[in-house]
Amino acid sequence: MTGLAKARQGPHCDELGVEFLQPTSQGIGEAPILRVSDLRIVFRTRETTIHAVNGISFELLPGELLAVVGESGSGKSVTMMSLMKLLPSPPAEIVSGRVRLGDRDLLSLHASEMGKIRGNEVGFIFQDPMTSLNPVLTVGYQLMEPLRKHLGLSRGQARERALELLSLVGIPSPQERINDYPHQFSGGMRQRVMIAIALACDPKLLIADEPTTALDVTIQAQILELVKKLRWEIGMSIIWITHDLGVVAGIADRVMVMYAGLVVECATVDDLYSDPRHPYTRALLETLPRPNQGGEERLKSVLGQPPHLTAFPTGCPFAPRCPHVFDRCRVERPPLMPVREGHEAACWRDVTEQSPHV
Repeated sequence: MTGLAKARQGPHCDELGVEFLQPTSQGIGEAPILRVSDLRIVFRTRETTIHAVNGISFELLPGELLAVVGESGSGKSVTMMSLMKLLPSPPAEIVSGRVRLGDRDLLSLHASEMGKIRGNEVGFIFQDPMTSLNPVLTVGYQLMEPLRKHLGLSRGQARERALELLSLVGIPSPQERINDYPHQFSGGMRQRVMIAIALACDPKLLIADEPTTALDVTIQAQILELVKKLRWEIGMSIIWITHDLGVVAGIADRVMVMYAGLVVECATVDDLYSDPRHPYTRALLETLPRPNQGGEERLKSVLGQPPHLTAFPTGCPFAPRCPHVFDRCRVERPPLMPVREGHEAACWRDVTEQSPHV
């Protein structure tokens, strides 16, 4: 496939013994492929307004894998679905912000123009493989449809490409399985088909919305290995949405932690795990089970509940749950502040000294 031409720097074998090509250092010296600035999203109902996303800004470099983590309701999926204008409107409304893919502002494009980008320049893997595929269409038809629509391939060319994609994502006997329906596949195989559909047109950017949540641990590990392998082969940028910090440790370059529709910390994966600075990030990391954890030691949880976003707090939204809260936290919302190059945290404690910043 054309994306394989993007792979570079010779063969490399993963821990499963699968040979794949190793990319150059992602994005070094290159302009961001995606820029999001001050994105704000609300959901309006007759009774209330929910402030789901409250000023998100970030960039994504070519070839980079950015993991977006946080509890359910933190705004992860809403943010990423809004980039592709997939939110129902009403009730969703993008109040402000810019989303630039290359030199285009996606939020200003008409529906027909967005239709040319979705599935073509940007692939999307949805959360549940059980319901994301059309049950009355063969997987071959669902793979061939974007190829014919976006790339203008003939039926024969699209079928050949679909077989190549099924083989690429590890579907055995693709010649036989291409005419099967989704119910004839296991959950893990359906997720592989979803990945194949997302990669069909060789997109610049892949957005994966908790693609392993509905799968058991063994299949989850297989999908993660597959994504790592495909990333090296195709060289695309990836946004990986998850609530599981344990998953992203082995796949991400950078991690963006969200809470109450805000980014509270952003750092390289090494920095985040070795030196987390926001109390929420530390609380999330403490919930991870430890390999040497004693049998009688209870798993930790993040105490308290996220704020109700119908009445957004004026101060730090994490203040009611934070063990380090002081007066300023309750009345003034902290911006993202630099810890070191490539690492920011939104906390009124001095993030470089870990003491209250007054």
